[in-house]
Amino acid sequence: MRLLFLFGSLVIAAMAVAQTQKSGDVAPFVTVDAPVFVLNHVRVIDGTGAAAKDDQAIVVANGKIQALGLTASVQIPQGAQVLDRSGYTVIPGIVGMHNHLYYSNSVALQFASGPGSRIGEPGLFIAEIPYTAPRLYLAAGVTTMRTTGSLEPYTDLKIKSRIDANLMPGPSIDATAPYLEGAPTIFSQMHELTGPDDAKRMVDYWAAEGMTSYKAYMNITREELGAAIQQAHAHKLKLTGHLCSVTWPEAVTLGIDDFEHGPVFTDTEFVADKKADVCPAGGSGSWAKQDVNGGPVQELIYKLVSHHVAVTSTLPVFESGAPGRPKLQRRTLDAMSAESAQSYLTARASVPLDSPMTALMRKEMDFEVAFVKAGGFLLAGPDPTGNGGVLPGFGDQREIELLVEAGFTPVEAIHIATENGAVYLGQQDRIGTLSPGKQADFVVIKGDPSNKIEEIENVETVFKAGIGYDSKKLIDSVRGQVGIR
Repeated sequence: MRLLFLFGSLVIAAMAVAQTQKSGDVAPFVTVDAPVFVLNHVRVIDGTGAAAKDDQAIVVANGKIQALGLTASVQIPQGAQVLDRSGYTVIPGIVGMHNHLYYSNSVALQFASGPGSRIGEPGLFIAEIPYTAPRLYLAAGVTTMRTTGSLEPYTDLKIKSRIDANLMPGPSIDATAPYLEGAPTIFSQMHELTGPDDAKRMVDYWAAEGMTSYKAYMNITREELGAAIQQAHAHKLKLTGHLCSVTWPEAVTLGIDDFEHGPVFTDTEFVADKKADVCPAGGSGSWAKQDVNGGPVQELIYKLVSHHVAVTSTLPVFESGAPGRPKLQRRTLDAMSAESAQSYLTARASVPLDSPMTALMRKEMDFEVAFVKAGGFLLAGPDPTGNGGVLPGFGDQREIELLVEAGFTPVEAIHIATENGAVYLGQQDRIGTLSPGKQADFVVIKGDPSNKIEEIENVETVFKAGIGYDSKKLIDSVRGQVGIR
């Protein structure tokens, strides 16, 4: 009786609250907007790493999960919209931890780093895609994301504010400040730090502007990095790094919170004659000679784990440098502008069959598995940059598939891409797993990704705060426009 009274009260309260008005840019994609609804007969992967549970019911009211359990035992509130989803799986909304709102293609990269290339003034310029990126992220099941380095910071903040105000579709955003980069940088949109005082000034300024995380980049000095970390922590914010001039052990000692990409591609500690505060060539080559189970790598893993430093896996961006990978998908090419698609296909065809990336990516996978087995905290994101083939959202799904290829089980990979990100962001009480009281951020998938991880791509509906968005409509809305807007 008490349970019935509780659900009755929830329905009355929910019905009494007017639904948030949807703007013309949001309403066309909304398929579920009931104050109280139930998903019946679904398989649930709750994000904790626990085994999938069949024939579950999820009750949602006021944008939060009110009940979750066996369909036969969950009381359906009177007046609730009931959605039968037999044959479907529900996972938590993906928490993307290396995502961007800009797009780079192979033409830009060849200009920047091709044989004999010369960077002119003002340097490499990367285009923002504020229209297509948020839609693709949401369509693929990304309900929360970290921008992990901004090139157009005010645009990123505007996108965040418009999504928060329900004026455009997209995920909740942890907006990362502009890159904390030293000289020389090839990017025209990056400020070059002049010293530790400048690093502190940057951190303070962007905290005041509303940024909620920071990223150090490849040419920062140890002194600048240490000052930035200290100042970010003074604001109770975190700092990650895609480093080169500073080695991973040096950065751990300075108090860094997270490393991007994994050490095989960004840790330069094994480069012979490494000069202090200088980004050397051959970082990945030096890692090719290391044994993941050997003493030096195991010492690094111990240092990371003992200092509670996270590592963000970004396997899709490296996969794009391996011959014949990934398998071409029509949805990727359809989303791109004609020029972007041609640029990507040209770059893909130019990858040599003997590219070292195949072996390096396997070594990075092995490191990530060993790191987690040792107690390390792994995050996940695609880094949609490189040759243009890693797209927002689609890349997040591919990252989860590659984690399975690395050696994690499907439910472990989903756990890394959901709960771990929420914990790092300090939002685990609200998002990241499926349980009563949590925000109703989850993804409805046709099939069973706990059995076939590639079925994680079969997204039907993405729920964010209890509002259901049509994945196909979101994808269709950006067809032929990635790279343009």
